[in-house]
Amino acid sequence: MEFRCSGKGHIQYINARFMLMSDASTDQLSVANVDQDLVERLYARFASVYNGIFGPILHAGRVEAMRELPLKPNDEILEVGIGTGLTATLYPSDCHVVGIDLSEAMLREAARHVESHGRQNVRLWQMDASILGFPDESFDVVYAAYVVSVVPDPVGVLKEMRRVCRAGGHIVLLNHFLSTNPLLSAVERWMSPLTARAGFRSDLDLDVLLAQAELEPVSVKKVNTPRIWSLVHCRR
Repeated sequence: MEFRCSGKGHIQYINARFMLMSDASTDQLSVANVDQDLVERLYARFASVYNGIFGPILHAGRVEAMRELPLKPNDEILEVGIGTGLTATLYPSDCHVVGIDLSEAMLREAARHVESHGRQNVRLWQMDASILGFPDESFDVVYAAYVVSVVPDPVGVLKEMRRVCRAGGHIVLLNHFLSTNPLLSAVERWMSPLTARAGFRSDLDLDVLLAQAELEPVSVKKVNTPRIWSLVHCRR
């Protein structure tokens, strides 16, 4: 389903196919699995209040990500897991943005947000991040914020992001990853089966994730307060 903002903010709804994600590649990444149905139920329940709860807490990372994205006029950008569209209005107006998410409730909020800001350069599609419905090398920049910890198959999602990114393009992740501190990482491993009941892993290993997705980081920096989230920039 596409949530398209066209004309003067008019929203059109176009049917598309849904597909479930696989969790086959997560064994070495985390001690926990994420239940896709649980995540969808949680997002449907909290979509209307998501911005008020998580908007301020995580916004500094979104702003820093916009500084990190090497955007040029007419760039084609894919945001994976755009959620309620908090990032949508941060993009330059001369870029072409496609935002995808699996949650219909979150996309309805995103469509309202985009329309209320009069942004004509953002299109919204309902789509499974592990099976992106785009040809190879479709985008100059592929970005995912606070997403890879909440999908059943983070490696599959990152491989799809790599597939649709053009050669020489940029892949940027904003997410919490397993700490490099032995004590903190042990705590995060212990907590992950508990946090998975709330729809996310606390122990996703960045090195394993990138290695399995065949990507190497150009830079990794800590963002937000507390600085337990990472902004990861890779080249295709």
